[in-house]
Amino acid sequence: MMQTGWIILDTETTGFAAPIFVVEIGAQRMRGWEPVGEPFRKLINQNQDIPPEASRVHGYTREILERDGESANQVYEALRLYVKDLPVVAYNLDYDLARVLRPEWDRLGIRHMGSGGFCALRLAQRLLDPVPAGNCKLQTLRQYYRLPERGAHTALGDVETVADLFAQVLRPIAEQRSIHTWDTVKAYAEGEWYPSRFPFGKHKGKSIDDARRNPELRGWLEWLAGSSNASSARMGRWYLRALDDELPLETKAFFVSTERQQGGTEAVPQGEGIVIYVHPGLQRLRGLIDASRARLAELEAAYTSEKNHVTALQAKIFQRLRRHFEERDRLRLVVKYRQTFLDTLLREGEDEAERVREAYQQADAHTQQEYEDTDAAMEAKRRLSDDEEIEVKGLWRKLVKVFHPDRFANDPAMQETYTKLTGAINTAKDSGDLETLRQIADDPLGYVLRQGWSAIEFADSDELEQMQKLFNSLEAEIIAVIEATDALKESPAYELYQFTEREPEVLERVVEQQIEGINEELTKLKTDAERLKKEIAELSGDDAAVIG
Repeated sequence: MMQTGWIILDTETTGFAAPIFVVEIGAQRMRGWEPVGEPFRKLINQNQDIPPEASRVHGYTREILERDGESANQVYEALRLYVKDLPVVAYNLDYDLARVLRPEWDRLGIRHMGSGGFCALRLAQRLLDPVPAGNCKLQTLRQYYRLPERGAHTALGDVETVADLFAQVLRPIAEQRSIHTWDTVKAYAEGEWYPSRFPFGKHKGKSIDDARRNPELRGWLEWLAGSSNASSARMGRWYLRALDDELPLETKAFFVSTERQQGGTEAVPQGEGIVIYVHPGLQRLRGLIDASRARLAELEAAYTSEKNHVTALQAKIFQRLRRHFEERDRLRLVVKYRQTFLDTLLREGEDEAERVREAYQQADAHTQQEYEDTDAAMEAKRRLSDDEEIEVKGLWRKLVKVFHPDRFANDPAMQETYTKLTGAINTAKDSGDLETLRQIADDPLGYVLRQGWSAIEFADSDELEQMQKLFNSLEAEIIAVIEATDALKESPAYELYQFTEREPEVLERVVEQQIEGINEELTKLKTDAERLKKEIAELSGDDAAVIG
């Protein structure tokens, strides 16, 4: 493997609907498990509009590509010189090569380039099975294994992340399984294989290894093997062969910190690098739980901080725009109910129309109350100070110790208390309520008792099974926080926050643009409201009959 040259490649495109046009292409030459030489990266101007949903992901617009991009023929000629005849690997090879590049090359009349490689996603899924990060999305793995933060959702950034994943995570696992050469790596990625835990059906989440002890699961596999669907039958037969040959279907590998050691990639003690651990004993499992709690605290603190920045900015914008929003929503309500009043008056008469007036009054009061409640909530939202940001990190180190979801599965009273407690933590986190977080972190049992809830036990169990469940739950929670952070960072609100951090004057322009848009709508609403007012007055013969 160490002497083999190959290419990691990735694309950013106009989306998933054919025809798909490439807007950015990135590549990196590799020798063995390590990058070699400078990467390749080009923007391509194909004179195509970029759908908003695609632009939100990678950030490229038609204007950017017309300014900074090169023609497709120029880019692909340069790519051919870079790739030569080396094998091409991509994190989703079927998409990047089969659905994107080859159809584009055919459309442009360009000879295909590179030789057969393999799918890096497929290799990761098999080597990491059962996936400790919950899924094999590239950015999820990057965060889970603490790989360097590259340009997410850019072609070159994703290429560099795949290279990091190979060097720091996949290589030690492959070598531990005696997968040393290019041919054995490629064969391993392409070989027939199915995950050790069912991803679907009534047995979803169960280990296939359970079929050795569970006759019902074994019977289901036999039924699957006899399916008229060729793919299902192939899967069932593969599992049965594996069971009959007594092959190990689950690696029971756990992965914690992945900070690469200088001078080697061997497995190292927990907290310093990748840990590949089989059949953990109670003491070692405690170490894994401590590492997971530290990781969860770090992620929760980072998420809380970022979410606070976004909500503080939203509060500032709301306070600037409240008067405009309120007038717009009032007029929307007036137009809606005047039209309903008019229609009801014509169809059903004055008595039924009068009920519309009552409904309007209730809706108007409800809207006004919503604004008051929102204003009160927004008034409390402010950006945390530097000292408070530091405090948040300390609070989460304490708060993760109350995380025990599976511990109380068989005790309804404790489960109810636990659900209420985690709800209080999440509410305080989302609203930036540091005082509540302090109370819970400093004395969780005291907080529970002050609320009048049933007492709850926070000490860890000494039972191996319970500790394993706690570890699994912590790992699942880590993934949930990573995904919530990703969703936050992909939101328009976060994008605006990032803009205003770099260019504070952007906020004023955004507010002015929103006011301008609202004023345009107000002009139309006022016209509609006045027209409906005249129609109602003419029909009823009474100006007082008009709603609003």
